[in-house]
Amino acid sequence: MFMRSFEAQAYALLRIVTGYMFLWHGMQKLLGFPQPIQAPAWILYIAGPIEMFGGILVMIGLFTRWAAFLSSGQMAAAYFIGHAFSQGVLKVFYPNPFGGNGGELAALYCFVFLFISARGPGIWAVDES
Repeated sequence: MFMRSFEAQAYALLRIVTGYMFLWHGMQKLLGFPQPIQAPAWILYIAGPIEMFGGILVMIGLFTRWAAFLSSGQMAAAYFIGHAFSQGVLKVFYPNPFGGNGGELAALYCFVFLFISARGPGIWAVDES
């Protein structure tokens, strides 16, 4: 109850910080900055732009619903392709960091972006609603 009057600001900060953090994953894949990543080319050139430009759009609040929805789907695919399965075989389905498949960040991004897509840009956004 004590934070209810700050709900709009807290949501805006969630959107901005999530977009900011996500764009760094894309920069790493596309630009090799701050350090290059070793991954197949199709991951670098499909996931990289979605992460970098999706992160920027979500962060500034422009086309927020579409950018967040696409980013959510990309993270769901990343979870299943990169964490739950290995060469078409189910490894460990749950994203527990203690013996799980290491996909907790992908799962978290997936659902945070899904929420942002449903909620919209909010305050402090180019498309403010």
